Amino acid sequence: MLRGLVLAACLAVCLTDRAAASEGITERARRYLTELVRLDTTNPPGNETRAANWLKAVADRESIPSELAGPSPARLNFIARLPARAPSARPLLLMAHTDVVPADSRQWTVPPFSAEIRRGFLYGRGTLDDKSLLAAELAVLVELKRENRHLSRDIILLAEADEEAGSTGMQWLVRHVWQKIDAEFALNEGGFAMDLPSGTRLYEIQTSEKVPTPVILRARGTEAHGSLPRPDNPVLRLSRAIVKLAEADQPVRLNPTTRRYFGEMARLLEYRWLAAMLPRFDRPLEAVAAANEVRDRDPELDAQLRTTVSPDTLRAGNVFNVIPAAAEAHLDVRRLPNETREEVIARLRSTVNDELVEIVPLAGHNMPATEPSGLTTSLYRAMETVLRKAHPNAVVVPYMQRGSTDASWLRQRGMPVYGPPIFLRDEKDNRAHAVDERITPASFDAGVELLARIVKAVTEPQSR
Repeated sequence: MLRGLVLAACLAVCLTDRAAASEGITERARRYLTELVRLDTTNPPGNETRAANWLKAVADRESIPSELAGPSPARLNFIARLPARAPSARPLLLMAHTDVVPADSRQWTVPPFSAEIRRGFLYGRGTLDDKSLLAAELAVLVELKRENRHLSRDIILLAEADEEAGSTGMQWLVRHVWQKIDAEFALNEGGFAMDLPSGTRLYEIQTSEKVPTPVILRARGTEAHGSLPRPDNPVLRLSRAIVKLAEADQPVRLNPTTRRYFGEMARLLEYRWLAAMLPRFDRPLEAVAAANEVRDRDPELDAQLRTTVSPDTLRAGNVFNVIPAAAEAHLDVRRLPNETREEVIARLRSTVNDELVEIVPLAGHNMPATEPSGLTTSLYRAMETVLRKAHPNAVVVPYMQRGSTDASWLRQRGMPVYGPPIFLRDEKDNRAHAVDERITPASFDAGVELLARIVKAVTEPQSR
């Protein structure tokens, strides 16, 4: 009987392997995405080694050289390399992080790590950020290996830990194993594709990103009975400071990416109203008023023009009848890459102008500000070509992401990093980091195929 069970198990494995071998690239990628989403890598604590071990098992089955690396056994990074037989160019780096933000299952309509398909969507934490990209990149790498394709350059696949919190995975990699991830350029998250009412498909290639600069506001006063109002009440002082900062008009500063972006957007039917704004952005006396008009029509565009300030947490007092001695708030500040942290902090302090309110940067957040990735590299041009062929009414623009990734550490070392806009998304229902995160299988499949075309275009020998 035992022998029969063993034979049955072996037969099942053989049938599974045979089925996997006959999969198309989109079927394979969808299977990878499902299995990755079912691995709980919530950060904190991360446990990204779960995903790294799974990736290693796939690479081993496909005979793709790979390794795990990192300082913590529970939070390892994954690195694979598909070597070119006779490389004529430096490597291409494909990267995506394995950690995901927390998901409160009580608010979800499906279990967050079930990868359940319902009503035409694949649900699960990471389906948008960022396991969809990781699954697509892995599927492309396996496809190229199986095709035994002649490559002009090595292709490196990097799945890093801790992108969502402290970027400790990327920082460790850059410091300790740079030679294993060093490449001519890289593809990462951050690009967006969307359909406009006019029929235009807008492809936004991420070439730059804002810099997280979280700050703490601390107000101090005198603890006292709540029956007697005090002018140094820290809750009152803190509240005033928060309102001042949230309502203050931050200065407008364009950079090479946003200048090109707004110029291209103003040509589109839906955004022709921007044309009158463009010259005003360069006039110091008119720039802020122009940005305020943009904000009233499209806050997403306004966030690309200037540093933003969003209060997110408050802490003060323990009981209703005691004025506390201190109150504290955290502010999510996203500064432009052409502003320094010191410059922004000084401006915030000047705005508050209260000696009883202290403003300090949150410890541990020191992501570098970098120049935008260039628009003349062979990778950027390959993306432009592929994307323009992908849709009859395609418009391709460089884009500065209002969020951030851990790509800044690579750009700081001189590596251009781009976010390819391969997955079509509905900006009115973008659920990244939100309840019921999801992606449509059709959007995912199309994105996998787009990524494959981009990678092939930049790794074919004639592409140089």
